[in-house]
Amino acid sequence: MISSVRGTVLSARGGNVIIEVGGVGLAVQVTPEHELALRTGETAFIHTSLIVREDALSLFGFETSEQLEIFELLLRVNGVGPKSALGVLSALGPGQVATAVESEDDKAFRAVSGIGPKTAKLIILSLAGKVTSLAYAADAVAPKQGNGADVVVALTGLGWSERDAESALSSLFSAQPDLVSAPVQTLLRLALAQLGPSTAKGGQR
Repeated sequence: MISSVRGTVLSARGGNVIIEVGGVGLAVQVTPEHELALRTGETAFIHTSLIVREDALSLFGFETSEQLEIFELLLRVNGVGPKSALGVLSALGPGQVATAVESEDDKAFRAVSGIGPKTAKLIILSLAGKVTSLAYAADAVAPKQGNGADVVVALTGLGWSERDAESALSSLFSAQPDLVSAPVQTLLRLALAQLGPSTAKGGQR
């Protein structure tokens, strides 16, 4: 079982990161947000889950142990495969997953590509009582900590609502607490990736 890797980032694109470990390049599938945080030539540490199939061995990587734990819990849900589980963590931070489960908000999961109403309800039933003890604090993370306030102003100036901007920052800070002290430009880039294509001013959302 490969539970983590540490090595030099050789490339990061298309949801795949190549990490050189002991002269071997390991392909790791990550979320878009995680990919953006990685830099070619820098050393990275990634929590991983090895998925073994008859025709392939696949590594899925995460920034935090909490994300990894959520991923592995999701894999136990009937109808949720590795791609769908990664999709959930691409759309929701660990705290948001915990909140959705505790509030029985299946809409949060139905918004993820590949997850229908039945599977969304199964996720809530399967994860009920299993995420509360992890004490995620997504909602307690103030989106305007550090340079967050400046980023919210920048995003609203680009056409997003303040609510959407704050939600994106809360998700980022929940998944990566160290980002609270990140520069404005870094936070803005990651928040834009989190929000996805937008119409900013001059278009329609």
